[in-house]
Amino acid sequence: MHYDIFCKIVDNFGDIGVCWRLAKQLANAHDLRIRLFIDDFSVASKIIPSLNINKTTQFIENVEISPWPVDSTQPANVVIETFACGLPEAYLHRAAQQKSLWINLDYLSAEDWVNVFHAKPSPHPTLPITKHFFFPGFTANTGGLIREKNLLVERDAFLASTQQQAAFWQKLGVQPNEHAIKISLFCYAQADLAGLFSALNQYSQPIQLVVPENSLIANFIANNIQLAKNIQICQLPFLSQDDYDKLLWACDLNFVRGEDSWIRAIWAGKPFIWQPYIQTENTHLTKLEAFINLYYKSYEQKEMVWKAHKHWAAGHGFGSALENYLKTLKNTAAFCQQQSMLLAQQTDLATRLVAFANCNT
Repeated sequence: MHYDIFCKIVDNFGDIGVCWRLAKQLANAHDLRIRLFIDDFSVASKIIPSLNINKTTQFIENVEISPWPVDSTQPANVVIETFACGLPEAYLHRAAQQKSLWINLDYLSAEDWVNVFHAKPSPHPTLPITKHFFFPGFTANTGGLIREKNLLVERDAFLASTQQQAAFWQKLGVQPNEHAIKISLFCYAQADLAGLFSALNQYSQPIQLVVPENSLIANFIANNIQLAKNIQICQLPFLSQDDYDKLLWACDLNFVRGEDSWIRAIWAGKPFIWQPYIQTENTHLTKLEAFINLYYKSYEQKEMVWKAHKHWAAGHGFGSALENYLKTLKNTAAFCQQQSMLLAQQTDLATRLVAFANCNT
């Protein structure tokens, strides 16, 4: 089977991060012919370091990577449009003619409506082709979560090996403090960084704040370095996806945003605070609340977790909420570890996607 995946990089790296993980998994774990169309090679090269931005078609890790297609491109058996990016008109006409299966891989959400609308068809108004909406999610009635087959095995081996961890920190140029709480930080501009620093300065243990390349945070640190009294700040270059996974595994608390880093934080099995992509009319807070209610449903400290996430996403009042969150960090760590294992018992997104395609082609 031949799959085409279309990726339009809107902003940041979440779109290409998800698409690249999925493309690799479909090609290597499911032995499929995968062609990934990317509209911005320069941004994509941050996630795919071996990508040659001056070359058109190229093969990397068994995935064929190309710029968005011209009129003569022959569509694949299965066409995956990611995040409603839209397909080129001429390509769509040919896909309709050859009866390709058209799937829109949408954004991840824990909202109840996802269970209802997942895999539902939407016929094109003028062409003889139907789009199928494929929603990632946390239940058996959704498209599942992206997860490589051996991801948790590799995570547990890393956490069990002091040698692997030491080599990783050395690679990053970080001298780990065994007495410090290690926190990774990745956020949007609305985040209450002043509240974060204020709360961390009052914590009883020293803090190592590890910050992958982010100009927003770097500028805040440069202008507010006096706030870092109890905090050792470790600013890192842009990390590969594999190294970012290891960073999440190695830290005691992870601040993540958007979709790709959010999913990876879940698989890390460590406490995390998620900042959803900001939307109008505070729609992102509805999405956030739905996730907290589902993921932390059985956690006795759910209200405390909700307050920390809500204030971080809202951009104010985070300091006191984080102080309360840190008091239960050990219990939250045990709960997140348990949740990652439970979710890993479900079928992963790529496997569900292939099964859906096989049933509809």
